[in-house]
Formats: sequence, structure tokens, C-alpha cells
Amino acid sequence: MANFKRNMIELVKEVKEGEIITKKYLTPVFIPFSVVYESVDMVQKIEKSEGNTDAKSEKELFENLMYFVATKIYNNQFTKEDLFNGLHAPDAIEILQEQILFVSQGRQNDETKKFLAEKNR
Repeated sequence: MANFKRNMIELVKEVKEGEIITKKYLTPVFIPFSVVYESVDMVQKIEKSEGNTDAKSEKELFENLMYFVATKIYNNQFTKEDLFNGLHAPDAIEILQEQILFVSQGRQNDETKKFLAEKNR
């Protein structure tokens, strides 16, 4: 069988006395092509929101991104609330967008490539 591309996301689970406890999640081995269709809509929503100053629209986009990543890309391994509370604020939007780009364009970041290489040893 083919070696299918996978992606990873790391979420903070707990902060204890300055120590951060995280958990890494991998996408399922197989993501149906139908998810690509849905990701195209997400990419359009992201592009449409650029430069938008409407807070309600921005929050709605964040909700949609978190829901899509949790349910469609990672197949409910975690919830959108886990994303909301487990992503570091300065990087959250970029991380969510990277997840969408993985599905729509097959892009893996270097951290994911390194993690998968170590895991497959």
C-alpha cells in the first residue's frame, strides 16, 4: 500500500509550574478527497476575511476553522474546545491555516516531517 502523507498538530494539555505538557496528534492514515472540497471553501473564507475588521465575522471564521480541523482533518481525536484552549495564542491562526493547507495542497511543515521520520525508525 502507498505511503500516505500525514500531518501533525501539537496541543497544550496542561501547564504545571511553568512546565508545559503537550500531546501530538496525527491525521488519520486516510483522509477522503471530499475533505479537499470542503477545505477549498475554508481557504476562500480565510482569503475573504483578510482585511476584515468585523469581530463577529472573525470569530465565526475561527469557530469554523477549529471545527473543520477537529472534525474533518483529525476525525474527532480532539474537540474544537481542545484547540481553543490548547493552541498558543500568537501561533493559533497560522497553525490552523497550515492544517487547511495540508489538506488542500499536501503541505507538511518541517516539524511534522521530522516527527514522522523519528516515529518510523
